[in-house]
Parts: sequence; structure tokens; C-alpha cells
Amino acid sequence: MSYDFDLFVIGAGSGGVRASRMAASFGARVAVAESTYLGGTCVNVGCVPKKLFVYGSHFAHDVEDSAAYGWDAQVNDFDWPTLRDNKSREIERLNGIYRTLLDNAGVTLFEGRAVLLDAHTLEIDGRQVTAERILVATGSRPSRPDFPGSEHVIVSDDAFYLPEFPKRVMVLGGGYIAVEFAGIFKGLGAEVDLIYRGDVPLRGFDLGIRKFVLDEIRKQGIRVHLNTVVESLEHSDDGDSVKLSNGETLDVDFVMAAIGRRPNTENLGLEAAGVKLSEGNAVIVDDAFQTSVPGIYAIGDVIDRFQLTPVAIAEAMVLTANLYNGESRTMDYDNIATAVFCQPNIGTCGLTEEEAAARYEIDVFESTFKPMKHTLTGRDEKTMMKLIVRRSDDRVVGIHMAGPDAGEIIQGMAVAMQSGATKAHFDRTIGIHPTAAEEFVTMREKRA
Repeated sequence: MSYDFDLFVIGAGSGGVRASRMAASFGARVAVAESTYLGGTCVNVGCVPKKLFVYGSHFAHDVEDSAAYGWDAQVNDFDWPTLRDNKSREIERLNGIYRTLLDNAGVTLFEGRAVLLDAHTLEIDGRQVTAERILVATGSRPSRPDFPGSEHVIVSDDAFYLPEFPKRVMVLGGGYIAVEFAGIFKGLGAEVDLIYRGDVPLRGFDLGIRKFVLDEIRKQGIRVHLNTVVESLEHSDDGDSVKLSNGETLDVDFVMAAIGRRPNTENLGLEAAGVKLSEGNAVIVDDAFQTSVPGIYAIGDVIDRFQLTPVAIAEAMVLTANLYNGESRTMDYDNIATAVFCQPNIGTCGLTEEEAAARYEIDVFESTFKPMKHTLTGRDEKTMMKLIVRRSDDRVVGIHMAGPDAGEIIQGMAVAMQSGATKAHFDRTIGIHPTAAEEFVTMREKRA
């Protein structure tokens, strides 16, 4: 049977664009459909604009700290529209780059919503096309809460385009997005209440790091309400009055929910094509990223394995190399380094202490110290580092940091871990002095 395309990709985010370009480079006839914006969540309403906001939220502290270094500077008023609109111009620039990448690769772009009619047929805004293979790379979106008045709650997507900057914000959730935005809003000048239903935010990360970050964000003046949920919200022109399960009622300008993300699988025709979904509505795939229907594949956030942009890109590389370049690659999910751009930043790779202790006999090396910068400023801010070592062979199986530039530092450490580095390798490495990173190669005493 003759098809219009060899591969049709639904979704032009990081994973979808990489899969489209690579398949085309291997000689496939490729099309991609996107109904919102090129670049997906990360470029438009995720890691890129969020990190720009994190940069912006640091400047008030930096100006204050400069006095200790002899600078006569002062913090003037923060202008929200300047940051918001400069961010938007950068995103528009990146959108254009993604369009150029697709054009240069010879990929046909459909700007509309693609819906599966069967295993080889799609409809985009009334037009039907066929493809030998279909790749679902539609990503995820923020989950919304369900309580009386929750229709007035915003989500992280909305926070990038606020018409006015708030004086007081309530953030719901304890994951990395919630903690990051709490730090952003606080750093830009808002009063922040973080509401989390659990004992310690950042579930899934190393417990020692989680507790350390909790203490640090509280030092910044973020009010953290643990083991607490919202019972109801009353909205008015003056803001929101929020009733909490701990008995408090707080008045804020708005409430932002960051309580998780859901795979974008609704209204795509997946059920009609026979594609099976999990209880959480993620697309179920095998190790080759094939769904329950031969010829239909899925990668990225929509399969809900690791919701990280570099993971989606790596999955795209594996899939297209195998389908169109005769290779037999497999995806390696071990030792995936990641960062959280809360304040302080978190960088992590490998097993948490809790995970490692459940599998092996381990030794833990840990250090907490004041960053050199603040020996002059006097700011009450600290850095924490942790190495987790498997006792049987001295191999480093986990590495964690909370402090300035944690993501930058851990990226290099991840290369060492992927190469099988042992604690002895770290000990033999000469540190760069004076840096925070050198602490990882100078820790000698095991934690009691």
C-alpha cells in the first residue's frame, strides 16, 4: 500500500521535532502536526521561560549582596511587564528556530490538530493523510485541582503571561514545579504561601536534600504549610480567600496549582485506533516504544516514564535510529541527571540514599557549608552535597547537591557515574580551588 508519508509525528515538542528531523535525515518522508506552539512545553511554558524567571528572581539578592563587596547599589522597583515581555520575545525567537529546523530537514509541517482515524490514517482540520508509521509525541499538561472554587485557580502555563505581578501568591503542590515557582514569586517580591499535603516537599528526591531545601526556602520567607490541603476558595474582584484544612483562611491575589502533570491523550483518536492507555491515561509502550497497535509509537511525557526534555530527545534518537537506520539501540534510563531550579538549586544523579540502602550496603559522604560568596555578605545560605557509595565495589551510585549552580556541577559528575566511577576515582581527582565542586573530591569522612 502506498502512503502519503513514511512517518507522521503528532506533536512538535522537543521529542517530536527531534524524531521528525532524524527520520528525515535517514531518508524517510516525514510530516509533523502541531496544534499550539512549536517547541512544546519546555520551550514555551516550561524549563526555558522558567529558568529565565529564576535568573530574574535572583537580582534583588545580588544587588543587596554587592554592598559587602564595595558596591553602592540599591534595589529599585521591579517591572513585571519588562521580564514577561522580554521572555516572550525570546520564546518567539526559539519558535522560529524550530520552524527553520523542520524546514531545513524537509519535514512537512501541519499547523493543526491531528486525530487518528485508524492505524494509518489521520485527519488534520478536515484533511486526511496516511502514514506507514505514526508517532505520538503530544507531551503533557498541568493537572488542575478539584475543590469548591477551583475554577479560579491558575496553573504554571498561566503564570508566564500574568497581566500584573501579584503581591501575595499561594502555590499548591510540593513537587519541583511548585517549589521552583514559590522561589520565583518570592524572589521577584511577592509574599508566598506553599501548601503541600505531605510531610516534606519534593517527593522522589533524596530525603536529606529534601529536608535541607525545606529549611532553606523557609529562611527566604516562604511560608510552607505541610500536611495541608485547600478545602475551598472564594473569589472576588479583590482576590481569593482560601480556606485550608489546618483551620487557616488566607487572602491572596491568586492561587497557582502545581500538583502534577497529565499526559495529553484526550481527543486524539487513540481509543478508536486501538491504542491502550494506562490508568493515568499515559500511552503504554514496549521497550521499542511501540504501542499496542503495530506501527503506532509514542515517546516523551505522553508515555509518563521520565518527564524530562532530554529524555524525550534521547527516546526519539533511539526510535528513529532503529526504524530508519538499521540500528538496534535501547534506551538506558539509569543515572539520568536532573536539576531543580528552586532556590537553592538541586542537582542529582543516580539513586537516593533511601533507594540505595534498600538495595546495597552503602557508605554515605556528606558535607554542608556556607558558599564562599556569603563569607562576606553574611547571608544565611548554605550548600549541601552528598555521595552515596556501594560498599561492595566502592562504586558511586548516587550523587546529590543543593546549592548554587548545582545543575552545572552535577552534569559533569553524571559523566563520571555513567563511566562507573568509584569513590577512589573521586579521591584521586585533584580539585579546583576555590570552588564548591571541589568538595565532591575532598570528602573523606563517612557520615556516622
